[in-house]
Amino acid sequence: MTTRRTFMGVAAGLAATLMTTTSALAAEVTLTLEHFLPPQANVPVQVLDVWADKVEADSGGRIEIERYPSMQLGGAPPELIDHVQDGIVDIGWTVVGYTPGRFPRTEVFELPFMVKDARAASYAYAKIFEEQMKDADFKDVKIVGTWVHGPGMFHTNKPVMQPGDLQGMKIRGGSRLVNDLLTRVGAEPIGMPVPAVSEALSKGVLDGTTIPWEVTPAVKVPELVRNHTEFEGPALYTLTFVLAMNKDRYESLPDDLKRVIDDNSGVPFSIFAGGTQADADGPARQVAVDLGNDIKTVSQADAEAQWMPVVQPIYESWIADMNAKGIDGQALIDEAKQLMSEYTPDMDTWGK
Repeated sequence: MTTRRTFMGVAAGLAATLMTTTSALAAEVTLTLEHFLPPQANVPVQVLDVWADKVEADSGGRIEIERYPSMQLGGAPPELIDHVQDGIVDIGWTVVGYTPGRFPRTEVFELPFMVKDARAASYAYAKIFEEQMKDADFKDVKIVGTWVHGPGMFHTNKPVMQPGDLQGMKIRGGSRLVNDLLTRVGAEPIGMPVPAVSEALSKGVLDGTTIPWEVTPAVKVPELVRNHTEFEGPALYTLTFVLAMNKDRYESLPDDLKRVIDDNSGVPFSIFAGGTQADADGPARQVAVDLGNDIKTVSQADAEAQWMPVVQPIYESWIADMNAKGIDGQALIDEAKQLMSEYTPDMDTWGK
């Protein structure tokens, strides 16, 4: 009996200790993070989860971030930025181009053949955000990071090397500028979020898509089309992303937890995110190589001779569109190019 009482007393003491410890470790703040990709895709695994884990660790466990992939909280990818702004979710990662024209300054990094290096462009994007977008385009949300992906390219059911090869093809475009390019070469642009690409390709709704290599395995593109067209030199296009947070939710945090968010935001995190996403291109490309797919490369000389005459009017139209909005489009292009040229690898410091 004495032994039993002793055992019960020890067990009760251990239970009390565990309850106290669990209570002490319980998060003070739980934040929801939503995005549109499956959880195993490169961006959630290599960027969003890494960021969320670091915020949790830097807060000493006082912040917990619940992750909801594949729009599990409802709605469609183009609604994500409104979900954040309206407080339906606390944090969201989205493609800016899913809401065409709403955040006009970001489009400078989506112009065809504008970006060569994702880290340099993400650095420039983050700097211009701080100077021009923070209190204008994105005044209604707290922005954590701004970045671009690696080189955008064509993935098609027949080979594409020259603009005329796209004539009559139905191609998914990820932004209004990509769609403009497709229209000018005689293709039919089809707007849809990335998760819809697999079914559209398999059913023949699309003849091809424009996306970077890194996301192709997640949406089974190398299994659905056999032709891939890369461009030497500057990328055919890039898309811009934001990791955004509800402004009121951020302001509700105590100052020391705001500082945790701030220390994991801005230029360093943006460079990390863009660079990490671009680094995933290589392993994803290898999937297509292993399947025996046909990967062609348009030389920089051919791009300049055959593709740039199509692209130049897009620049002129975009500059005129920006000017009509009271934004100096040419100055924005010049600044973006200057900032991209300033980037050096030692600026990639987040998490190191």
